[in-house]
Amino acid sequence: MTDTWPDLPFAAWRDTCETLHRWTQIVGKVRMVSTPPVNHWWNVTLYVTARGLTTSPMPHGTRAFDIAFDFIDHRLRIDTSDGGQESFALGPMAVCDFYAEVMDRLRRLGIDVHIWTMPCEIADTVPFDQDREHAHYDRDHAQRFWRILVQADRVLKIFRARFIGKTSPVHFFWGSFDLAVTRFSGRRAPPMTYGAPNTAAWVMQEAYSHEVSSCGFWPGNGGYGRAAFYCYAYPEPPAFREAKLRSAGAFYDTGLKQFILPYDAVRQARDPDALLLGFLQETYVAAADLGGWDRKALERPA
Repeated sequence: MTDTWPDLPFAAWRDTCETLHRWTQIVGKVRMVSTPPVNHWWNVTLYVTARGLTTSPMPHGTRAFDIAFDFIDHRLRIDTSDGGQESFALGPMAVCDFYAEVMDRLRRLGIDVHIWTMPCEIADTVPFDQDREHAHYDRDHAQRFWRILVQADRVLKIFRARFIGKTSPVHFFWGSFDLAVTRFSGRRAPPMTYGAPNTAAWVMQEAYSHEVSSCGFWPGNGGYGRAAFYCYAYPEPPAFREAKLRSAGAFYDTGLKQFILPYDAVRQARDPDALLLGFLQETYVAAADLGGWDRKALERPA
């Protein structure tokens, strides 16, 4: 745990990533059914901690409980507000067995929840309770991923603090498996007409009901194959993709319709924080200026 920005080639941990993606969806869906809906689905996300990822407290009657991935001791922990605790080791385990273990541990604590077992935003997959294909867990790679999230979370929070308009928390979306923060212009957006695999269009319409500039970190799952920082705008302003960036290594990916800064460019930079913050700022400026945002009202004075 000595590298601040550890190396994480996607090919080396693809199997662990695909398994962990589904594990986080199981935990995230427990949060989704246990919390009141919040605009743009902010009630369903996970958060980076000093040891892993957490749901934050969720209500169950007058009690509260949380679920946390610990990527230092490699355990899943469930704690309740009345002192109850359950945990089990994270290791090579089929998704269906992880699902059964989580539900059993919740029931031991007197928490009975029911989730839709079909993974969201993942193509060509099977329900959690039937999935024996994804059963990989490499401790080193899972921990490296979390350590990158710790750094990305830190820098994204610095970037978030510069904006006084409506902005999301820095949070982890288990559907797309990325850490994100989103700024809003304050204006409504045209309804989004498409969804994602096993995700209805109305779900995406709620997420993108208002104009946004969104950025974050993504490990490259879903076929892209390499970790990257990204920025996109919805709706995308005319000429956004032609914006000239100064950040070394950044480019507009026409397939993703996003600006991309490869993670390796950040990891290998002389000053990773400066490169990443520069990328976040200039892509936001392109979206805001070309989209006609009232930047003076939305941004904190330097």
